[in-house]
Amino acid sequence: MLRALLEEGFSPVVFDNLSTGHKEFIPKNTIFIKGDLCKENDIQKIFEKIPIDAVMHFAASALVSESMNNPIKYYYNNVSAFINLLNAMLKHKIKKLIFSSTCAVYGEPKRVPIREDDDNNPTNPYGRSKLMVERIIKDIAETYDFSYISLRYFNVAGAHPSGGIGEWHNPETHLIPNILKVANGQKKKLIIFGDDYPTPDGTCIRDYIYIEDLCQAHLLALKALREGMRSDVFNLGDGSGYSIKEVVQAAEKVISKKVNVEIGSRRLGDPARLIASYEKAKKNLGWEPKADLKKIIKSAWEWEKRIH
Repeated sequence: MLRALLEEGFSPVVFDNLSTGHKEFIPKNTIFIKGDLCKENDIQKIFEKIPIDAVMHFAASALVSESMNNPIKYYYNNVSAFINLLNAMLKHKIKKLIFSSTCAVYGEPKRVPIREDDDNNPTNPYGRSKLMVERIIKDIAETYDFSYISLRYFNVAGAHPSGGIGEWHNPETHLIPNILKVANGQKKKLIIFGDDYPTPDGTCIRDYIYIEDLCQAHLLALKALREGMRSDVFNLGDGSGYSIKEVVQAAEKVISKKVNVEIGSRRLGDPARLIASYEKAKKNLGWEPKADLKKIIKSAWEWEKRIH
């Protein structure tokens, strides 16, 4: 996202506690301030020192299984910390926010593809924490001179086209990197969490979106807010659903390697099927995804080979 902003002539400022982030990924000559959203003074300092026009809020705990076992962490880090940010924005009259939300706000959908006006019934504390923030933002926008765009990500994947930036989590919980780590000898096997879901092959179906397409959506959202678009919510996905087994098969084709797979038990809080309709984003932001699953996997493989 930083590289996309720089290419468009913006001057981004990074605020991160580096608990899961990597300072190595920050481009040279980009302002970086180490701080924590849980500490109000840290946020106030950045807004007092630097004139900020808009905020893109990416910081959150984002593991469904962890949220089931440690919900308080998710309400503290995702909701309380966000309120600190919001208070500072209002105090310093920063009126534009782009919020990273999630398809987890929908829960088990009644229909697919999912549209933005479908019911919100999250099945885990992670999704509930994100939905709480969405509702807080909506209340603030209705009360103050404040506008926002909330972007509900589906499964973001892939790496920068250069191969120099990619997914780097500890532990790694995302499907595509874990498939590639098995293929690359970093892990012995891929565990699929349940094959008894009500889907054609029994494994969960998800909608995958390329990281570069996601960044373009943020740029378009920023442009829209700067041009006066009213506050809104948009899905970001590609409208196609792939089961876990289908993603494994696609990866095996791209990298010409077999992957050792083991079926495990279901994880709590996993809906069977999540597929986005992105028609609203296409109509209102002029956005649509350009990369298919093959390109996503290929980019992730270049990154995986580089780091191992």
